[in-house]
Amino acid sequence: MSSRPRPPSAVNPLPASVTALAVVIFGIECLFSLADRGIIGGGGAGLGLRLRALEHFAFYGQAFDWMLTNHRFPPELLSQFVTYPLLHVSFVQAVMACVFILAIGKMVGEAFGNIAVLAIFFGASVGGALAYGLLLNETFPLIGAFPGVYGLIGGFTFMQWVRQKAVGESQMRAFQLIAFLLGAQLVFGALFGARNDWVADIAGFACGFGLSFLFVPGGWARLRDRLRNR
Repeated sequence: MSSRPRPPSAVNPLPASVTALAVVIFGIECLFSLADRGIIGGGGAGLGLRLRALEHFAFYGQAFDWMLTNHRFPPELLSQFVTYPLLHVSFVQAVMACVFILAIGKMVGEAFGNIAVLAIFFGASVGGALAYGLLLNETFPLIGAFPGVYGLIGGFTFMQWVRQKAVGESQMRAFQLIAFLLGAQLVFGALFGARNDWVADIAGFACGFGLSFLFVPGGWARLRDRLRNR
């Protein structure tokens, strides 16, 4: 008895790296939220878990300045470059980061692969932290996945940039998404006040766009063909 061919899935599965990033970030946030409510860590031991984690794993510009001044780079401080994007100050911030990772990361992962998603996300996070530490003198630490998210947006913008060139249209249209997001960020910052972590976001976007050149499967020609056939 011959088996009938299965119809193609209406929804493409998420790349494994994208799912893993979102699960880790959301899982950590759930742990913090439960601790904040005293559900875990009985006897009040769980209260303050988020603050203790941020104290040790967020990125601090002062610590970076100390490393540069003293020419010492202890692993526990260097690790902050890649641990801070996994932590968030609130449940809402973490959920927003996960939504962007799932939406933008899916498209980047389908074009470039799982390794590229992780390399772009964490590479942009490192680049964002470097810009934050070098260009600013902030006492508030850098927290959250958004420099890495902007890196993925940089990867997506690179894809659109190549697509526009392939179809003979203006490549500036590829930057519409980042222009809209930065414009919205400036408006919200003017209305409600904002920290200077937008510097890290812009640096993350630039790093993501630049790193995408390294992950084009087979060069420009193959990527153009892949984008045309999507």
